[in-house]
Amino acid sequence: MQAPRARTAFRRARLASTLMAMTALVLVAGCASNRSNTGTHSPSTGYTTPGSSQAIAQVSRWSKAYEQNRKDRTAILSYGNALTQNGQMPQAMAVLRAGVIAHPQDREIASAYGKVLAMNGRFDEALNVLQRAQRPDTPDWKLMSAEAAIYDQNGNHARARSLYKQALKIAPNDPSLLNNLGLSYLLSNELPDAEYTLRKAASLPGADSRVRQNLALVLGIQGKYDEAIQVAQAELDPQQAKANIDYLRAMIEKRRG
Repeated sequence: MQAPRARTAFRRARLASTLMAMTALVLVAGCASNRSNTGTHSPSTGYTTPGSSQAIAQVSRWSKAYEQNRKDRTAILSYGNALTQNGQMPQAMAVLRAGVIAHPQDREIASAYGKVLAMNGRFDEALNVLQRAQRPDTPDWKLMSAEAAIYDQNGNHARARSLYKQALKIAPNDPSLLNNLGLSYLLSNELPDAEYTLRKAASLPGADSRVRQNLALVLGIQGKYDEAIQVAQAELDPQQAKANIDYLRAMIEKRRG
């Protein structure tokens, strides 16, 4: 029979291995897809590895649609997303910037542009774009969520949470918003609040795999290894692991500095 310390060490090793093989973290303000993922911190669903045949095919597909009509909003959003996922960030910013000019009242395009700016560390510009697109009389919760994600990355968690909670008044129990709020608590090491919020998000209809991945991470950090492994093993996606783990390392280094 294993000693308690040996069992704990085994669980730690098993959890670490499992989390390294899954999409463990979704902390960046991700780009919009043609499904509009503006309410999450993560890259859009259907993430593809930059330089992969799938990523290149998506760029080629949407490049043709964009060239046919550079003012078509679906082509703008989808081409911008494809470029972002293939690591062509300057081109993605150019496409979305042109989209904002062509559609000055389109808040989804503005949100996508703001997020790409944030992904490239241009936080002040991103906030300016998102805040200008917002309308006080008819606020858009997705813009609020995108803005909040930037404040989280800058360490202003109080401001971020205020925006998330405002957004939840517009879209109560939206799993993507609760996911982001949970990640905000995680970033400030408020783990019980992070767990509570992510459990609630994961229980809601429409919660995607990223919510459960984040819940597994928070459980693992708190030493709840068996449950974390159980949640994580149902969400394995090795294709996304490297991008998320690299981002996690960068965030940790930034916070230490």
